[in-house]
Amino acid sequence: MAPRANWKGFLRLSLVTCPVALYPATSESEKISFNQLNRATGHRIKYLKVDADTGEEVPNEDIVKGYKVDTDTFIEVTKEELENVALESTRTIEIDEFVDRSDIDPRYLIRPYYLRPDGKVGHDAFAVIRETIREMDKVAIGRVVLTNREHIIALEPLDKGLVGTLLRYPYEVRSEQEYFEDIQQVKLTKDMLDLAKHIVNQKAGRFEPEKFEDHYETALIELINQKRSGKPITPKERPATGNVVDLMEALRRSVGGASGETAPKKPAKKARKAAAGQKEMLMPIAGKKPAKETAAKKPTARPQRKSA
Repeated sequence: MAPRANWKGFLRLSLVTCPVALYPATSESEKISFNQLNRATGHRIKYLKVDADTGEEVPNEDIVKGYKVDTDTFIEVTKEELENVALESTRTIEIDEFVDRSDIDPRYLIRPYYLRPDGKVGHDAFAVIRETIREMDKVAIGRVVLTNREHIIALEPLDKGLVGTLLRYPYEVRSEQEYFEDIQQVKLTKDMLDLAKHIVNQKAGRFEPEKFEDHYETALIELINQKRSGKPITPKERPATGNVVDLMEALRRSVGGASGETAPKKPAKKARKAAAGQKEMLMPIAGKKPAKETAAKKPTARPQRKSA
């Protein structure tokens, strides 16, 4: 089932307007998640919203937002008042300008969304906007309100739709100077750079997400399945790490030995479908294997501890 739209409204380029819906382009629902338990009873931990002074639980309908002025003073803001902050971007993504993709600093990127026409009307207007952006090879910059906040959104064509990436405002991005000012200026020899470039060339390739596997997620699944089956848990030996004493020697070894001979390149591992593979690994824990696979292999379920 397709996810619900996070936002519905209109996409507008000057006088061209069409109804659109915004959907999350990523999901973390496939990842292993944990509950907090009471070690003594095995019961789940429950969090209550309580009054900081009286200690009494407060029902949701009595909870409002407040802006802290000083230690004991808050300005109360109701849901209705927030909704009355009338911004055009609450219901409309107005394209303000077009920029080159290279102009957008990666630090400003937050998360991607899919944008598509909403309903059966407006597909022609949507196509005009999409193909104009595609043919101009630009990124369209607009604004949209999500979760009571206005965001900058960068729109790019993707197949038959658009992908919109939320962007940060300048005040949200920290300056690199406070982190980099103490880095020493060093002079590197040509030999060092040549060896380093040789390593880069040996490892050169194309970015293919399907090749990557979430090793930590796989290790979590193995741990949970071992505990469920009652197998002993033995800590794995951590790889040894050491300080680099001779940088030039380390570079030479990296390219295949002190003589500088090129080490034979290991055959590439067969690319695995990371997204599908990760889902399959989760299925034994969640008990979602299809009937045919279930008959062939008994599924493992998520570990559950009986309440005392």
